[in-house]
Amino acid sequence: MSTTHVRQGGYLPPSPFLQHVVNPVARAIGAPMLIVRGRTSGREIGTPVAPFDIEGDRYVIAGRGETQWVRNLRVAGRCELRIRWRRHPYRATELRGDEHARIAAAYLKRLGRRADAFLAELPDVADHPIFRLDPCALVFPPAEH
Repeated sequence: MSTTHVRQGGYLPPSPFLQHVVNPVARAIGAPMLIVRGRTSGREIGTPVAPFDIEGDRYVIAGRGETQWVRNLRVAGRCELRIRWRRHPYRATELRGDEHARIAAAYLKRLGRRADAFLAELPDVADHPIFRLDPCALVFPPAEH
């Protein structure tokens, strides 16, 4: 039985191990990072993600539910995906209803047996926001020096 607590609203907080070991290692080795402007700070915030392509479109799914990056992306509507240190700008559209269900089902099918672990602590697929990422122009202007 897990000791992780799911908060109301479908949010599974990251463990200290994930936060302080896995995520920094993922950043250091160039794993895909979703970069979004913070909704209150305005700063660029990077979070490791596992983007996936289905039917020619790119998506990200929030495996931990209503996370801070989900809330930031809803407000910003745009993000960058850093893959191997190259940044790619996207416009993000959150999926709802049938489209969410269809893409979630395709994603879980792709995961195969790993889907059980993915859904173990947050089993309702509706608690996992999904965003379609459509390529667009530059998201964040270059920093001024």
